[in-house]
Amino acid sequence: QVQLVESGGGLVQPGGSLRLSCAASGSLFSINAMGWYRQAPGKQRELVADITSGGSTNYADSVKGRFTISRDNAKNTMYLQMNSLKPEDTAVYYCNAREVTKGYWGQGTQVSVSS
Repeated sequence: QVQLVESGGGLVQPGGSLRLSCAASGSLFSINAMGWYRQAPGKQRELVADITSGGSTNYADSVKGRFTISRDNAKNTMYLQMNSLKPEDTAVYYCNAREVTKGYWGQGTQVSVSS
């Protein structure tokens, strides 16, 4: 069983920055990828970025060049550095961890970008 807890969300001005954290605990040996997803009201949940056990990264076109995904394996923590934030980035951001047969979700953290 894997538990995921997100933190770092909040309200920021357009052009501002936030860093989200996802702390993972439990039986982590079978995790082969982790990622960040987001869901805005009335919209589908979408992949923002992910990172594999081998370190390969993938980003949604809408965030390329602005967001950076990283991890600290010693701390079992994944991060999403978000720069140059736009109002359309407003959403609940969820941490995800994937095994071969199942995935796990955190509770989500709200990111609001507004003047």
